[in-house]
Amino acid sequence: MENLAPVLDFLSELEKNNARPWFEDHRRQYQLAKDRFEELVNQVIAEFRPVEDLGGLSAKECVMRIFRDMRFSKDKTPYRTSMAASIAPGGRRSGRMAYYLHLESHNRSMIAGGLYMPEPEQITRFREAVSQRPGLFKSIISDAEFKQYFGSLQGERLKTAPKGFPPDHPEIELLRLKEVLAVHPLPDAEVLSAGFVADIVKTFTALKPFLDYLNELSTFS
Repeated sequence: MENLAPVLDFLSELEKNNARPWFEDHRRQYQLAKDRFEELVNQVIAEFRPVEDLGGLSAKECVMRIFRDMRFSKDKTPYRTSMAASIAPGGRRSGRMAYYLHLESHNRSMIAGGLYMPEPEQITRFREAVSQRPGLFKSIISDAEFKQYFGSLQGERLKTAPKGFPPDHPEIELLRLKEVLAVHPLPDAEVLSAGFVADIVKTFTALKPFLDYLNELSTFS
């Protein structure tokens, strides 16, 4: 695996110079960073295949565009200051909750997965399952390997009980979740380390039971 320093270096400079003229002047550096990131994603896919059936998936199907859609945003900067990939069968357009790999400079990289900005039907299914049969989900998020990599669940929460559930429900803390996210931070030193691909695969493996559970509940056919 080639060193990922050009990725973090380019993203750091882009954050300070987020404008089209600068980007065009540094397109060669962008292309090098993009190539290195795609190489990383392809290697992760290859090494994760024994754990997750990804079919003929490639990085090009997973990597997200660096160009921002500014039409409905108050933020008019034209470029994302990160490189990210949504790794799942079918790639970023699969509709499944995926293994999300995000590289960003200054220790803001991460691996994540789960219900992010879910559709109402998805969060309703989650709450109904947790309310009626909490044991399986609680065993997944309390597993030692999951806790090692992800700690506690993250995501926005309701201030009160969701509609249809009593405030004293025994699983109220889970039911108040508006998003159900597992997040593993990646410091720059880890991103630049020789064992980074192996670290990603181990983290994805710890994430798999969590994503399998949520996909079974929430993926629309």
